Amino acid sequence: MGKLRVLSGGEVCKILAAHGFVEMRQRGSHLIMQLKTEETTITVPVPNYAEVKIGTLQSIIR
Repeated sequence: MGKLRVLSGGEVCKILAAHGFVEMRQRGSHLIMQLKTEETTITVPVPNYAEVKIGTLQSIIR
C-alpha cells in the first residue's frame, strides 16, 4: 500500500459512499456508515474530524 494522505471525515464518508456504503446515523462526532451484502452487514464508524489520523484511516480500510 502506498502512502496515505490526510483526509477529513467528510472525505472518508464520500469515498465509502462511492463504494456502496450508506450513512445510517450520527452520534456526537462520529458517523456510522453501513454496507449490506447478502451474507453480512459491514459497519464502519467514521470520526467527523478535520483530519482523521492515519491509524484510524488504516482501520477503516481494513
